[in-house]
Amino acid sequence: MRRTLALAIALGIALPAVAADERTTLTLYRADNDQLFATDGRAVSGDGYAVVHERRAFDLKGGTQDLSIDGLPSALDSEALSLRFPGKGTRVVSQRLMLGQGFDAAVSGLAGQNVTVVGTNGQPIASGTLVHGGDPLVIRDAGGATNLVKDYAALRVSGTADIARGSTLQVRVAGASAGRSTAQLDYPTSGLGWRGAYVATIAPGSTCRMDFDASASIANRSGRDWKDVSLKLIAGDANRAKSAPQPRMFKGMVAAAPMAASMDAMPEQATLGDLRTYTLPAAVDLPDGSVTQTPLYDRHTIDCERDAVYDTQMRYYNSPPRLERDIGMPPSTPIVSTVRFKAFDSLPAGYVRVLTADRDGNAELLGEGRLDDTPKNKDATVTLGNAFDLTATREQTSFAASVADHRMDEGMRITLNNASDASRTVTVREHPNRWRAWTLTSSSAKPTKNTPDGLEFKVDVPAHGTATLDYAVRYTWAATDLPQ
Repeated sequence: MRRTLALAIALGIALPAVAADERTTLTLYRADNDQLFATDGRAVSGDGYAVVHERRAFDLKGGTQDLSIDGLPSALDSEALSLRFPGKGTRVVSQRLMLGQGFDAAVSGLAGQNVTVVGTNGQPIASGTLVHGGDPLVIRDAGGATNLVKDYAALRVSGTADIARGSTLQVRVAGASAGRSTAQLDYPTSGLGWRGAYVATIAPGSTCRMDFDASASIANRSGRDWKDVSLKLIAGDANRAKSAPQPRMFKGMVAAAPMAASMDAMPEQATLGDLRTYTLPAAVDLPDGSVTQTPLYDRHTIDCERDAVYDTQMRYYNSPPRLERDIGMPPSTPIVSTVRFKAFDSLPAGYVRVLTADRDGNAELLGEGRLDDTPKNKDATVTLGNAFDLTATREQTSFAASVADHRMDEGMRITLNNASDASRTVTVREHPNRWRAWTLTSSSAKPTKNTPDGLEFKVDVPAHGTATLDYAVRYTWAATDLPQ
């Protein structure tokens, strides 16, 4: 049975962030896995990648001494962890990372606390002091009676308590001088990541104009709270040779709702090798099990283009000339609606939600699409979905193949239907796929593009009407191109 550790926020329980003498800095890398941003209640994730830079203060006794640093993320990279003391006197002799154990460690850490055990029906089934957090739980009530609880849904803490979470670093240092010393602690961890979150709102009317809001969506499922941290976001793909540690999954301590950060200034951009950085102008809080959004740019109003595209996507793939009359082309293919715009600045990869106002004034979703890393002034295209009122059918109007003449001719007809009240222009993309060498011999409309990969036509379709596109191509080859 999956069990959840439920902490009652109404009772004032706070999960402590680790204190530091100076502000902790997080460098977050882009995360493409949707699981890190999912709202399924799982708090710890092995997805994402971040580098943590923090300062830790210690009271050194002099000579050789063992130190303990707890509250570290549950999925940090132990091989890349570094603790450095100022000067040459103090050195690290050895370090050992004690990995967090997720749910079981959290329950065991409540030993001695007053708890209420909640059953699967949501009703309390036992309350008192938690004597043992194993399986079963051992609860001693106010009268001194002991209860053993095996199957339960949640534990509710009746007072403020620190929850033992995450990993602990045990360090032995030597050569230290007595006194207070601040060390630099650096380590990478999974469970943290970010991606672009964009909202494009298309204005009503015949022209395509849209308000474009660009934000960074930041997920924290590291098993630790981060309070008042400086944040640097890395855009681009930084190669990593090994997989991130996979922590034990358990239901979250805090289910923090996504929130928008309010800032007077936008992030400062810079380059880092072939990557791009965005440094936030103010410190932020990233509670464990949360998704936080913060603006990347001020809102921009930009021009765009709406397209309706017919494209079978069936291309030539290095086969010999295909001489059979029927090669399995689909008789109908959906016409896809897209919106295209030019990036006003560098746009890190993420997702774009495209909205427009309906007649009731509410902004409704037209579609959502993936946006790859897009440099400034480059075109970006978002696929919105299939156009409801536009349909297309295709048929072969002629075919002739001659092995002796090394030639093949084929004619095609695309019929476009428009059931809407407005005329539409459909972009038809065709990919002659019987052989790599071909030429256009005739067409009812002049192609807007003619490349070795295919043909593109712009076809106007009247409201409640039909339009047809006819074209023919000729394939030619050498005798050695056919299998013997």
